[in-house]
Amino acid sequence: MEPWFDGFESQTHEIDGIRLHLRVGGRHDGQPLVLLHGFPQTHVMWHRVAQALAPHYRLVLPDLRGYGDSDKPPGTPDHANYSKRTMAADIAALMSSFGHERFLACGHDRGGRVAHRLALDHPHRVEKLALIDIAPTLDMYERTDMAFARAYYHWFHLIQPAPLPERMIAGDAVFYLRWKLGGWGSAGLQYIEARALAEYERCFCRAEAIHAACEDYRAAAGIDLEHDRAARAAGQKIACPTLVLWGDRGVVHRLFDPPALWQAQCAAAVTAQAMQAGHYIPEELPGETAVLLRTFFG
Repeated sequence: MEPWFDGFESQTHEIDGIRLHLRVGGRHDGQPLVLLHGFPQTHVMWHRVAQALAPHYRLVLPDLRGYGDSDKPPGTPDHANYSKRTMAADIAALMSSFGHERFLACGHDRGGRVAHRLALDHPHRVEKLALIDIAPTLDMYERTDMAFARAYYHWFHLIQPAPLPERMIAGDAVFYLRWKLGGWGSAGLQYIEARALAEYERCFCRAEAIHAACEDYRAAAGIDLEHDRAARAAGQKIACPTLVLWGDRGVVHRLFDPPALWQAQCAAAVTAQAMQAGHYIPEELPGETAVLLRTFFG
């Protein structure tokens, strides 16, 4: 059986009234690196990558608010408590609780969007940034066409007013979760370890978790776009070196130009590389992902 967070400690930290669950481990004197997961997963998506990186970095692997075993507060009318600004502030405060004032950040999927906002709102905190299989949220929404709407239909389903998507998903939450996980990979569910899949099912298939995921997307289609437009109008860009990875069998590769889109949002150098994978790159190609992250982060 493969290692499962051997040497990592499970913790809960309260950040501004929100309890965040996380695992922390790796090299005690290593450079701090926070790894942020995406939808519809939890921090356990990093389990193989984390084992490879543990000898080199001090790793912090949180469940984002609304996911995993972290708190899932009801959404506010403007969805601000699930904005990427709020979620990024959670992570900044979490890293401060460990005394990590400067750190490396990597995010996949929704975690990548949180990491993007983290780098914009807290530029003095993020030393280097890695983004996995996303293009900027604003660009993806503004370039929506039939092909994108068909492929990322959940972006438009989950943002419908509560409780419509919540009730629909809850009708067969396990089926919905497995469809998402299997449909975006390049090999169905084969790349997801059984223990990880069991964790995703345990954490996602609850009413409060489904609602929180919908709120995450409602924020992305509303207040997050307001924040992104304001940042661009002010000329604000990512200030640190950035690594962009994406799967050559995924939607981002097929419909967008990740290197060009991210270079336009970065004031520093961008390193970009397509990988032979679908969407869930850290689980499909954990070894290659770890090597690229280590090479970039140093």
